[in-house]
Amino acid sequence: MTTIQSIDPRQGVAVEDVTEATSTEAVTAIADLAAGAAPELARLGRGFRAKLLRAISDGLESARETIVKIADRETAIGPARLNGELTRTAYQARLFADVLDEGSYLEATIDHAGDTPMGPGPDLRRLLVPIGPVAVFGSSNFPLAFSVPGGDTVSAIAAGCPVIVKAHTSHPATSRLAFEVLADAAKAVGAPEGTFGIVFGQPSGSALVADPRIKAVGFTGSLGGGRALLDIIDKRREPIPFYGELASLNPVVITDAAAAARGADIADGLVTSVTVSAGQLCTKPGLVFIPEGPAGDGLTDTIVKKFSDEGARVLLNERIFESYEATTPDVQGISKLEQQAFGLDDTAASGFSVRPRLFITTTGDLRPGDAEECFGPTTIVVRYGQLDDLEQTLAALPSSLTFTLHSEPDETDLATALSEKMTANAGRILFNAYPTGVLVSWAQTHGGPWPATNSLHTSVGTTAIRRFLRPVTWQSAPEHALPVELRDADPGIPRRIDGVLTVPNR
Repeated sequence: MTTIQSIDPRQGVAVEDVTEATSTEAVTAIADLAAGAAPELARLGRGFRAKLLRAISDGLESARETIVKIADRETAIGPARLNGELTRTAYQARLFADVLDEGSYLEATIDHAGDTPMGPGPDLRRLLVPIGPVAVFGSSNFPLAFSVPGGDTVSAIAAGCPVIVKAHTSHPATSRLAFEVLADAAKAVGAPEGTFGIVFGQPSGSALVADPRIKAVGFTGSLGGGRALLDIIDKRREPIPFYGELASLNPVVITDAAAAARGADIADGLVTSVTVSAGQLCTKPGLVFIPEGPAGDGLTDTIVKKFSDEGARVLLNERIFESYEATTPDVQGISKLEQQAFGLDDTAASGFSVRPRLFITTTGDLRPGDAEECFGPTTIVVRYGQLDDLEQTLAALPSSLTFTLHSEPDETDLATALSEKMTANAGRILFNAYPTGVLVSWAQTHGGPWPATNSLHTSVGTTAIRRFLRPVTWQSAPEHALPVELRDADPGIPRRIDGVLTVPNR
């Protein structure tokens, strides 16, 4: 049996044996419990699940000090960001409880029997229902917000789906502690056994995805890891949805006018966005387009200087460290790529420490198909001349989670044209801002066309719940056979009745 160890990335050594890898037999038993819990969790209804989510939020807050301490030891992310991440994680649990209370996510629709242009129509009533047990793969770079108690987990529970989490090897002790919070909350409110489960070790993750009782998979990680899980799904007798957040370059375009007007401020924000959390964020700007000419020269020089002033950063694990160290112009496949090398001083060279790194090239020398996401505090500055060259280069890039434009107020035509073009290639369009930092809200989208994700849905924000629901229509059903939300009595949620949206008085 393989022992799952907790690694201190600051030193690069194991500091704790956390648990044993989950056996295939144990995965089967956990999946069986989840399958048994699914109908009961759905039957208990929206109010019960809202209560469970609020209990999870309270539990996370109560365990804050211990969670942050262990997570910092395992990730080197730092207490400040981890406290912010825990706050976000507790908040999104409460937000999804509010989503359940509000009820519009169900898309409750009633068409009464009657005459239609197609002839007599039957009574039809439609509602979104839980898809079934969900496997969630924790991500390395968000040990709380995209891991055991993260957005995939709380949105799936809100939908009414039991969750089995595959703990990430970068933070197994954090995962174990967070799971205990979930399990305690479930027990406190009387949730059915099997509402939550957890497995450890790569083989257990593969076995989980292959298990026929799993009805959907949520994954945040590398493109290669996502493809490996898709291969497993392809071999299943029953295909299931795979919601993968995979890879993103997140291009940033800076106009000449913006560079001239506020180059110093842009440089500050950009370098922070690239290096925050050691550059290990899926929304990190991987390509920065800066115009040729004096204003662009000044901005580029300022960015180079700021990079040279940045200290060492600790990466999450050995795999990310080795990948970062191996990334060179040749590996990137970009010709005439100039690297600004900032040496790593001996005092910061322990564990998985690296220094920020900057590459510089031009639109003429960049081969967009070869530019790939690189986790770590690094980015590529791409100098552009004519607007046509910029647009052609952007059009050839793979799709991303985000596209950012820095322009001035009088550049309305340019801003409109670029944002319209990039809408086809990104899930979030930013103006005069930076893509790192994803607010959990009703209007948020964290997704994008392949290879950013393979899904039409968001993994952040309230509509993330839609991934774990499917529509069912009841035809000519007696009242007692209908879900409460579809019965004639007003259930206190928005419904569309005979084509007219009705909103209850609150």
